[in-house]
Amino acid sequence: MSCPLRIAQAFLLLSLLPQATLAAVSAEEAAKLGKELTRVGAIRAGNADGSIPEYTGESNFIEADKNITPEDLQKLRSERPGAVEEILGRATHAKLFSITKENLAKHADKLTAGHQAMFERHPDFRMDVYQSVRTAFYPEKTLEETVKNATRAKYTGEHVKDAVLGFPFPIPKLGEEVMWNHKLKFRGSSLRRINNEAVVQPDGNYQISKSITDIEFYYANLKGMPKGKENMIFAYAGETIEPPSVSGQRVLVLEMVDESAGGRVVYLYNEGIGLRRVPRAGYDTPLPASFGELFADQADMFNGALDRYNWKLVGRQEKYIAYNSYLLNSPKRKYDEIIQKGFANRDYARYELHRVWVVEATLKEGHNHQLKRRTFYVDEDSWSIAAVDCYDNQDALWRLQEAHLITLPFIPTVTGLPEVMYDLQSGRYFITGLYSEERMPDWTFEHSKSHFSQRSLTRKGMFRWSK
Repeated sequence: MSCPLRIAQAFLLLSLLPQATLAAVSAEEAAKLGKELTRVGAIRAGNADGSIPEYTGESNFIEADKNITPEDLQKLRSERPGAVEEILGRATHAKLFSITKENLAKHADKLTAGHQAMFERHPDFRMDVYQSVRTAFYPEKTLEETVKNATRAKYTGEHVKDAVLGFPFPIPKLGEEVMWNHKLKFRGSSLRRINNEAVVQPDGNYQISKSITDIEFYYANLKGMPKGKENMIFAYAGETIEPPSVSGQRVLVLEMVDESAGGRVVYLYNEGIGLRRVPRAGYDTPLPASFGELFADQADMFNGALDRYNWKLVGRQEKYIAYNSYLLNSPKRKYDEIIQKGFANRDYARYELHRVWVVEATLKEGHNHQLKRRTFYVDEDSWSIAAVDCYDNQDALWRLQEAHLITLPFIPTVTGLPEVMYDLQSGRYFITGLYSEERMPDWTFEHSKSHFSQRSLTRKGMFRWSK
């Protein structure tokens, strides 16, 4: 066999290998972290015209903001609700301009396809754009381990290997790596919260569904990975409170790092049926509270296994995304004010220009999912998914997911509050993560070792708020 033929065959074999096995970050490339790149991998500098500023992170918050406790905020919500909006929104600025259907063409290149479609579906839709402020930041230990992960973490095609605590891939080479950064980001170590959500009909009518949920994060836990939990991302347990027709239903979710078995174990319990394992609880299984408007793997913008899609890393782009969304979370706002016909109240939704990683997901041949294609827009400063364009199996744009990102300096983390899924075909939308009328979540939540177990799920009083 000739040498050129051997070389050609070698390249053919390499092309057939999973792309993840070819991805690597050199020590030279990783050395950019903390310099021209932030330690999570964002470009530190602003853009050419200054509409995206240089990264400033935690310096946007005074020490009092970073040291305030959830208990302090809860007290302020009751006594001086306006103070909460002032404290958390200290870094924000005045509105620059509004995007409307009339001037849409001028700004279309900075909008997702889903946002452009909202103007067609709802002629009175509006996006108020504010001066961009890059407030996202994370704990020092998370940042230190992220830098180390750049040269040690690997994506095997089914799970992440050799990553510790921080973002596994601060300099991603694959679309899958971007998605794992979102899935494994630091969100606090544990959490108890009351979540409010609603399906909003085209005429604006809605009914609130309320649940209490407990979460313990295992991978991104500042206290360290608990023994025996090395293959787990988090455990989630919850009970439905309202409406009365489904009150008392409980769920236990164990989210795994290894995706070879679907990446998730789920149990349901209610007094009538008892405890049972749910054999298929991911992908496009409709979430009950959404009445079919949200699939299981759309919660938290995306979750669960990546194995049904091909993932393409398009690269960085500049997009208007919902950011520093303190107005929507102010205790001054009532749900009736936030939830409006067609879309969440435009007076409280605020947008900024940010760089995002764009990832395209296309359904693999031979696999099933009601979403054939998705385009993800992931904030470069926080690895939080800010928006998703979702296409049906006829390649028609079907849904827009939008996370109203907010930096919580006292954790610190970035999260979407609320998250909204707009059905561009039916005119309905689903909104979750409503907290303006609710008590603050408890990020100091402590529990027994057996709390996230099948047995605990059957115990009365498991979800009773003790404070």
